[in-house]
Amino acid sequence: MADISELSSTAPTFEQQLERLLAWESVSDTQVQAAVTEIIQAVRERGDGALLDYTARFDGWEPDAPDALTIPAQRLEQAWQGIPEGQREALRVAAERIAAYAEHQKLQDWRFEEADGTLLGQQITPLDRVGLYVPGGKAAYPSSVLMNAVPAKVAGVPELVMVVPTPGGEVNELVLAAAHVTGVDRVFAIGGAQAVAALAYGTVSVPAVDKIVGPGNIYVATAKRAVFGQVGIDMVAGPSEILVLCDGQTDPDWIAMDLFSQAEHDEDAQAMLLTWDAAFMQQVKASIDRLLPTLERRAVIAAALRDRGALILARDVDEAVALANRIAPEHLELSVADPAGLAGRIRHAGAIFMGRYTAEALGDYCAGPNHVLPTSRTARFSSPLGVYDFQKRSSLIMASAAGAASLARTASTLARGEGLTAHARSAEYRGER
Repeated sequence: MADISELSSTAPTFEQQLERLLAWESVSDTQVQAAVTEIIQAVRERGDGALLDYTARFDGWEPDAPDALTIPAQRLEQAWQGIPEGQREALRVAAERIAAYAEHQKLQDWRFEEADGTLLGQQITPLDRVGLYVPGGKAAYPSSVLMNAVPAKVAGVPELVMVVPTPGGEVNELVLAAAHVTGVDRVFAIGGAQAVAALAYGTVSVPAVDKIVGPGNIYVATAKRAVFGQVGIDMVAGPSEILVLCDGQTDPDWIAMDLFSQAEHDEDAQAMLLTWDAAFMQQVKASIDRLLPTLERRAVIAAALRDRGALILARDVDEAVALANRIAPEHLELSVADPAGLAGRIRHAGAIFMGRYTAEALGDYCAGPNHVLPTSRTARFSSPLGVYDFQKRSSLIMASAAGAASLARTASTLARGEGLTAHARSAEYRGER
């Protein structure tokens, strides 16, 4: 039988149990932080030489020169042509759907003119160069390429630089094919904290970027946090999460498999059911026990369910909604009769999957919305990756003569109140006519 916590909101220890489940710090290991600091410094000081050394040390193959770390465009095309047609079609369809969704996110310039002729507005420009980190080797994720590269290209980023680790010199053909179909400009066979450092600071071979996006292990997450400020980052992501809110009317096998779909990512993933139907909760538990032995990654799933999974019984739908907002999950399934009505009450979630037929797995690959989502309760203040992460805003201000005279009086008064007389006089000069 699967080992998974069963919680009830009426239990006297519920608050403590829930807080323990939700507690997570993605980057907390001091030994990891020390190792990452050393790696970043080495890359800053020795550039390509450090990349060659770390590739040999961590990836198990020895490039003979920095050029060996470059995966050329023709190799990406070769991978695209070499994969089965079914995989090419799946990549095409997914990329098209992600792009169609992303088009709706594009920010536009705007401006308006005041009565005295002063113009105010906002100008939108794409980032110049973005770095994309993609997990590689046998555990490869072409979907990460799609979800990060497509919105960047829709935003108008002119240069997208991808890094991907190649353990034992092994490259994943699907990852390279995804890079080809999404228009990634340059690809390097490097990974880990050293790849993040190379993207942040640049080497002779690897160009410095303006922002780094994409998932990775704790070393990658720690490195991204360390270089933030030198470059922008998308987020420091924790383990994958799913919360299924169900009214008890969905097939319990479906719910069990939805929980498994996130638990199979790794042992730290979190999968939780939230319902107000006690009998249904036990039905889902029975489905978990019956279906878990049939899965290839059952050991990983079992560990995740044991350590961070939960079946939670709420008093009613209102309490369930309140708990969902408190948990602020990365993925929230509303497996209920009226998902649209309930969605309006959800304030904190990375992505909301509405209805009994909307498996979270659809969002991971091809529904259209981005699968790079806030984790570890950060959905309280952050949002999914999107086109807007690859665009920046510049304010536009053009004062007319009359507008300058009017604004100068206000600016001068405030500046002198702050004791900044040069500010005041600068404004006053324009007000003197």
